[in-house]
Amino acid sequence: MSVDPKRWQIGLVGYGEVGKILAEDLRRQDIKVAAYDIKLDGDQAVPLRDHAKTIDVVLATSHADLAAKADLIVSAVTASQAVPVARACAAAISQGVWFLDFNSASPGAKQRAAALIDGAGGHYVEGAVMTSVPPYRIKVPLLLGGSRAQELEPLLNAIGFAARVGSDKLGVTSAVKMCRSIMIKGLEAMVIEGFTTARAYGVEDAVLASLAETFPGIDCEKQGAYFFQRAIEHGRRRAEEVREVAETVREAGLTPWSAQGTAERQAWVADLADEGVFGTKGTIDFARSADWRMEVDRILARIRRRN
Repeated sequence: MSVDPKRWQIGLVGYGEVGKILAEDLRRQDIKVAAYDIKLDGDQAVPLRDHAKTIDVVLATSHADLAAKADLIVSAVTASQAVPVARACAAAISQGVWFLDFNSASPGAKQRAAALIDGAGGHYVEGAVMTSVPPYRIKVPLLLGGSRAQELEPLLNAIGFAARVGSDKLGVTSAVKMCRSIMIKGLEAMVIEGFTTARAYGVEDAVLASLAETFPGIDCEKQGAYFFQRAIEHGRRRAEEVREVAETVREAGLTPWSAQGTAERQAWVADLADEGVFGTKGTIDFARSADWRMEVDRILARIRRRN
């Protein structure tokens, strides 16, 4: 393996929103990038292949094919796949290859993934992405964790990441991410439920006025629209993440009442999106309304049709 990270071949497992952003920013530096996504074998393959061809990303044929050729593997998949991806990559990973786990998984899941990678001779480092990726791209604040986090930090930052060590103990940085998500994803769920119910009763203006008095520093109209956008566009992924949040709460010995409810509400929004309630996925107008009322009215209309 080259000691110069700019000469690495980086393997991206997961070629969704995050994977594509990382690929674009790495290729701008002329760093070799390969990618694998299970969607490459399905009916969603064409746009992924087109994107990869446009920026000269090599598409691997399997997890093992990608792992065998990479100097750094970045796993950026849905939360439930964090451990299965580590297992699949461990089967072919070379000695000393870095494995950066970008996934929003519980500390316990990260520890299980680490055992697989380290047991196969790789170097596992957990990564906790601390905010939404698109505004920051590769510079998204990233906390690293594990016994080798200190070694990987300067190598990642040399190729554009904004990483810093959170802890040398595995699971700690994931706990930071998961506890943050209890609040952030929970706020999304509460706004969706509260605003939709308020509009159903015709009291949204009074509710918003009261919220403005209680939280004068928050633009509830703007924040509400943003929360609806994110949940509509990424509700499925968020639901999976919050189920990992719930597992984190359980690992601490608590019953995850709030997290479980948040996961169900996020999944509910994702189901509505899959039904086409908010328009056609992939179009420019999907999940882009500046007025949350438009999305609420679509939800209420769907509820009335069901009843």
